[in-house]
Amino acid sequence: MIKTDKISTEKRNPNTTHIDKLPTAEMVKLMHTESRRAFDAVDGVLPQVALAVDKIAAAFDNGGHLYYIGAGTSGRLGVLDASECPPTFGVDPSLVVGIIAGGDKALRRSSEGAEDSYEAGYEEIKQRGLTHNDVLVGIAASGRTPYVLGAMAAAKEAGAAVCSVSSNPGGPLDQAADIKISADTGPEVITGSTRLKAGTYQKLILNMLSTCAMIRVGRVYENLMICVNPSNDKLKARCANITSQILGIEAEQAYALLEQNGFSIRTVIDKYKK
Repeated sequence: MIKTDKISTEKRNPNTTHIDKLPTAEMVKLMHTESRRAFDAVDGVLPQVALAVDKIAAAFDNGGHLYYIGAGTSGRLGVLDASECPPTFGVDPSLVVGIIAGGDKALRRSSEGAEDSYEAGYEEIKQRGLTHNDVLVGIAASGRTPYVLGAMAAAKEAGAAVCSVSSNPGGPLDQAADIKISADTGPEVITGSTRLKAGTYQKLILNMLSTCAMIRVGRVYENLMICVNPSNDKLKARCANITSQILGIEAEQAYALLEQNGFSIRTVIDKYKK
């Protein structure tokens, strides 16, 4: 039997032992108060996040990739962040890859047993052929998921940079990582339900890793998404609004210029910005 009593996310939260007796308004207020702890936890790891961002940006500049890997909620959050990069930043889906224990079917149906296989995580990364130009981010609230540890070991063997994101500082994930982004988010509102504070913490970190790395490699102008993929009418209108703000022209005129230039904001900027 695995001992988890020392892991903060598995401990009972003394602030919420009465949550089942509270009126709904007080219940949601208590949950919100506890959720703030996830935001506070991020403050202590910002230097490590910055190191990881620079490492990821360097990987992109050198033809490398960013891989997220995790199980359960951690894996789903990695896949979510990766899947948003192509439409937001206009990059190929292979640039940022999210991997979840149990495969894509685990995105919708729980596949908790898959996280116990160190070998499966190792083989998953081994088969993907990572190199020294790549970065792997292992995500696990407990900081000890065997599947993720196997993946991190394979990535290190390949010479890739390895980062950990967990809520158990000093745990096995941190020991295996080059850059440790781990903070104690405390016991969950519902004991052991790490989709709550620990999951919020992970989402905040992943947002920063991908977004700031994309800014670093020039896929954002000021605070505008100049590489957005115009795959539907709403996004085409967004492109026009972005272009109009940069060039100081009406959105209709910007739309016409985009139509003439394959809806590439960057091309229009290069041609017409004074």
